[in-house]
Amino acid sequence: MTKTIFKEKYPVYSLTIAKDTTTFTNVDAIIEALKAKVDAHPVARFIAIFDHYAHTSALAEGSIAEEIKDAKNLIFCFGKELPTSKILAVRPRSIGVCELENAFAIDFMEAPNEQLQKTLQEWVTSLTS
Repeated sequence: MTKTIFKEKYPVYSLTIAKDTTTFTNVDAIIEALKAKVDAHPVARFIAIFDHYAHTSALAEGSIAEEIKDAKNLIFCFGKELPTSKILAVRPRSIGVCELENAFAIDFMEAPNEQLQKTLQEWVTSLTS
């Protein structure tokens, strides 16, 4: 898993899984595996699955990189406290799953909480087991 700074300000964690090293065959299967982690967590709550590929391809001005075959976001929330209105700016959370020609790319923004960040990293890296 790598950490990069996207657009010079967003800390993003990424994992690329080669298709020939996994039993996952499509984005939906990976989303379902991650959703099972959300559903099993005592605090996390599933919100939605957003089909980013369908949304973008339906736009007259939509543009999708040629190497992207499918792209969806799993949207969920870990919020158990509302200490300030500012926390709403970093919630809910999202994990993006993108199918490329020979791999799946999994990406998420760094969480504002160390334990949550660790959990997200564990969820994503568990996809390689």
